Amino acid sequence: MKKMVINTLACIALLAMSFSLTSASDPSPLQDFCVAVNDTKTTVFVNGKVCKDPKVATPNDFFFSGLRVPGNTSNKVGSMVTPANVAQIPGLNTLGISLARVDFAPYGLNPPHTHPRATEILTVLEGTLSVGFVTSNPDNRLISKVLYKGDIFVFPEGLIHFQLNVGKTKAVAIAALSSQNPGVITIANAVFGSKPAISADVLTKAFQVDKKVVDYLQSQF
Repeated sequence: MKKMVINTLACIALLAMSFSLTSASDPSPLQDFCVAVNDTKTTVFVNGKVCKDPKVATPNDFFFSGLRVPGNTSNKVGSMVTPANVAQIPGLNTLGISLARVDFAPYGLNPPHTHPRATEILTVLEGTLSVGFVTSNPDNRLISKVLYKGDIFVFPEGLIHFQLNVGKTKAVAIAALSSQNPGVITIANAVFGSKPAISADVLTKAFQVDKKVVDYLQSQF
């Protein structure tokens, strides 16, 4: 009898563990798709978007031609990201995936940033990129590699990462992300360009620099 009770308790524990593991990620959609619309009169919301009646969905709800157009890299960092997420493709709503095209001028940089809701897998289509990410505290270890045409690299969800074109010619990459709306936080913009600005007292102590340095950095953003 005692052995039976122990076995029963063990089974319950295993079931509880399996339930907690299966509940640790976003639930699967309970319909084929949910095309996002801005019609607030509709009462069905899924993942923060209103769903169009599936019967009136069109091919254009699942289509986007923006990635065929090179991004304009004439900016301070020499790169441009063209997203293809639920904002551009309404049919992505609830499907948990998106893409982005990243164009680089020679020596252009996609600055250190993070995606709070997605893992990223990057494929180089053209050029040579130096890429990397930094592990979480306390190690803060840099894991980096030089990528060539056809190479792939993974950036784990939430970790700070970057891509730098180390070639004399332009570079192009395609990123796949494990969220319909991965989000992006560019570190320098967030820290030095927040609105309202983070107190100089906070930043001087955090970065161990003079206030003049903080003032200069904030002026750049």
